[in-house]
Amino acid sequence: MTLDTLTRPLRDLRISVTDRCNFRCTYCMPKEIFTRDYEFLGRDLLLTFEEIERLARLFKGLGVHKVRLTGGEPLLRRDLEHLIASLRALGDLELTMTTNGALLARKAQALKDAGLDRISVSLDSLDDTVFRAMNDVDFPVAKVLEGINVAHEVGLGPVKVNAVVKRGVNDHTIVEMARHFKGTGHIIRFIEFMDVGHTNGWRLDDVVPAADIVAMINAEMPLEPVDPNYPGEVARRYRFKDGSGEVGVIASVTQPFCGDCTRARISADGALYTCLFATKGVDLRALLRSSATDGEIVDTLTGIWAARSDRYSEIRSSETVDLPKVEMSYIGG
Repeated sequence: MTLDTLTRPLRDLRISVTDRCNFRCTYCMPKEIFTRDYEFLGRDLLLTFEEIERLARLFKGLGVHKVRLTGGEPLLRRDLEHLIASLRALGDLELTMTTNGALLARKAQALKDAGLDRISVSLDSLDDTVFRAMNDVDFPVAKVLEGINVAHEVGLGPVKVNAVVKRGVNDHTIVEMARHFKGTGHIIRFIEFMDVGHTNGWRLDDVVPAADIVAMINAEMPLEPVDPNYPGEVARRYRFKDGSGEVGVIASVTQPFCGDCTRARISADGALYTCLFATKGVDLRALLRSSATDGEIVDTLTGIWAARSDRYSEIRSSETVDLPKVEMSYIGG
C-alpha cells in the first residue's frame, strides 16, 4: 500500500483527457476568460491514449482501484471509447466518468460497450432559465435529462447527478431537484461552490453550506444519514426516510474531508497533482516521452505520493484563496 505523510493511501486516480469544453460555466470556465481566442492545448500536448493507459496500469500497481475520466468535457475527446476499452483490459478497476451530458445521449451505448461502469452528470438546476445562464451557452436542461435517461437505460447507473450550488444563483432550486430525482434510482449530489483555480471569482459569501442544503430538503422530504460506501468517499450520504432514494452533499468548504483524501489527479497536459487546489504539478508527460522505464516511473510516482501533505480545505484562508491554483478545466473535479 502506498501511503502519504498523513498515512492516506492512494486509491483513486482522476484523469483529465482534454481542457476543452462546450459549456462556459461561470464557476469553472467563465466566458470572459475562456474566449473564442483562448489558446487551448494542442493535440501534441495532450497525453495519448497509450500514455494514459500506461500510467493507469502503473497506478493500479500502486493500489489504485478507481479511475475517473474528466475534462474539460471528456466526450469532446475523439474516440474516447477506445481509451475506455484499453483501461477495461487492465482488469479489476472501477471505471467512471464525469460529463456535462450534452453529448451523452448519443455516446452512452458506446461508452457502456467499451467497459465504462458508471457515469456522473453535471446539472446545476432543473430551471431552464437558470441552467442556461449558468452554462452560459444557452444549453437546455431537456438535453441533459435525455442523456441521463439514456445512460440509465444502457446500464451506466446508478447515475450520479452533480449540482454546484451558488448563493443567489441556483440555491432556490435545490428542493425541486431533490424532488425530481427522488424515486428515479439516480443520486443527486449538491456541491458547495469551491475556489478551484483563480478565475471564477469565488467568495465565501457565495457558498451555501451543505448543512443548510440538507435542512432545506429534510424540511419537505425527511432524510436520515447513511454510512459511506467506502473510506474516503467525498459525499456525505442521506437517504429519504420513505426508502425512495438518496441525496449527497460535498462540503469541501464547510466540512473538509482532507484527512480521508485518497485521490491523485492528472491534468490534460499530463501533470500530476496531489490536490484539487494545488498550485503546481509534476510533469509526467516529459517522463513518459523519455526513455524512462516503468520501474523508474513507478519510483517517481511513489516518491511524489510519499511526500504528499496536502490539506488545502482544512487550512483555507484569505491568504490561500487567491493563490494561482490549477484551473478546473485542466484538472477536472
